[in-house]
Order: sequence, then C-alpha cells, then structure tokens
Amino acid sequence: MSIKEVCCPVEVTLKVIGGRWKVLIIHCLLNGAMRFNELQRHLTGITHRTLIRQLREMETDQLIVRDDFNEIPPRVEYSLSPLGHSLKTILYAMDEWGKNYDAGRQIKVNISV
Repeated sequence: MSIKEVCCPVEVTLKVIGGRWKVLIIHCLLNGAMRFNELQRHLTGITHRTLIRQLREMETDQLIVRDDFNEIPPRVEYSLSPLGHSLKTILYAMDEWGKNYDAGRQIKVNISV
C-alpha cells in the first residue's frame, strides 16, 4: 500500500469533504443552485482563488455540478450532484454532534467557574 493510498472509509470521507470550506460550500448548496458570487458572499472570508480551487476539486470528486448556460453575460451555476446530496444526513449529524459538544463544554466551563 502506498503512503497516499487511503485505507479507511472514514478517511476517504474526510479526504473528500475535508478542509475549511468544502462542508460550508455543501451546506450553502443544500438549498439549491448558486452562482459563484452568491457563494462567495455566503462564505465570509474565502478568497476568489480558494473558492475556485475548492469548486474544481468538488467537481472532480463529483460532489457538485457546474452548469454553464453559454449566455452573454456569462452565467454559471453550481449545484449538488446526487452524490453531494447524499452527504446531507452526514452534515446534519455533524451539526448535532457539534451542538452537543459545545453544550457539554459550556456546562464544564460554568461548573468550574
């Protein structure tokens, strides 16, 4: 097995959706297709270059679909593929886990103060 070869299904998932922005991009697209500038407005702090790179990686991994409408002015929309939509339950579970984790930390902080 090579060093770069992934050996665990959880590791595969983290490789595909890992990083600071991909989960947030998926979250934005759960409500429907968005144009590049819409995504950038929703993702406070992401640079133009980073968003382009993340979208390209997600398209390569078949999580999103890029629709080019061949219009003047140019119009391109990004939406989740069926594979991307299949992450919905995972993201909601992560959301719930994060809330529970934060709530537990708040209780510990309040008790020790």
